[in-house]
Amino acid sequence: MKAIAYCEYGPPLVLKQTERAKPEPQPDEVLVRVHASSVTAADYRARSLDMPRGFGFVGRLVFGLFRPRRQVLGAQFAGVVEAVGGQVTRFKPGDRVFAYPGAAFGGYADYAVIRQTAALAIAPDNLGLDQAALLSFGGATALNFLRDKGGIKEGEHVLVIGAAGGVGSAAVQIAKSFGAHVTGVASTTSLDMVRGLGADAVVDYTRDDAAPASDAYDIILDTSGTATYARYGAALKPGGRLLLVSSDLWQLLGSLLARKTGGRKAIGGYAPERADDLRHLAGLADKGQLTPIIDQRFPLERTAEAHAHFEGRTRKGHVAIVTGAA
Repeated sequence: MKAIAYCEYGPPLVLKQTERAKPEPQPDEVLVRVHASSVTAADYRARSLDMPRGFGFVGRLVFGLFRPRRQVLGAQFAGVVEAVGGQVTRFKPGDRVFAYPGAAFGGYADYAVIRQTAALAIAPDNLGLDQAALLSFGGATALNFLRDKGGIKEGEHVLVIGAAGGVGSAAVQIAKSFGAHVTGVASTTSLDMVRGLGADAVVDYTRDDAAPASDAYDIILDTSGTATYARYGAALKPGGRLLLVSSDLWQLLGSLLARKTGGRKAIGGYAPERADDLRHLAGLADKGQLTPIIDQRFPLERTAEAHAHFEGRTRKGHVAIVTGAA
């Protein structure tokens, strides 16, 4: 089978097309004929080892000290079940599925295997597999931060910084599904897209700054790695939560240790890969409340170009990698 692999950290050109043996599912595994994957922040960081300040050694521990531990990237994918192991009861051949292997990766290939108990779910009928592949990473991250860490409630005011990216665009839609009033922060060229996602208001960060607002938001979710409590704390209402999806070590520590009043909080961490979350996301997609936005599609053999485009900062939404017809 075709696969895109890398054996050293570096720029997009380290990603090379290779031929590998088609995997055989173990008794508790599902073999998926992959139709689409994507470039996520996890794929980018694992390939480049470009980590937020203070997390460089952690990155090597996770991805491999001297060379990549997992040579085939692809932190999320979707496709059709081709075969199942003898102990599999949750899926059958022919099922349309989407998966979130996370740091286990594997989506940049014609076929991938994943345990039936891992983050794997039936794809929504109203999405093509190229879109279904993009539900997991951004959606699960936004859902975990908003619902589990942030405790979002109906009627709350939410500010999403980086609302045009993979996580941010999901966060706008998921916050709206909880009945929140959402303000999205994005560049001038992305404002119409963010409005189209359902944002009640938008802020053009090239012209305006949301930080000086006073007691304006119950939740501020930052995907850009630029927010700190020192800068945005005053914009939180009493009891407000600053959710740090992306930050370097010093930003994170500074926000967590900052003196806070009025029950305000700063919360960091990571989002686990859970099948229940994928099923929740599929339910939102079925109801038309969550639709991944594709900026550009690349065939599998052009994965290096897809990574270069991801780094270019001109994208709106996701960069999809398509391995077959949906």
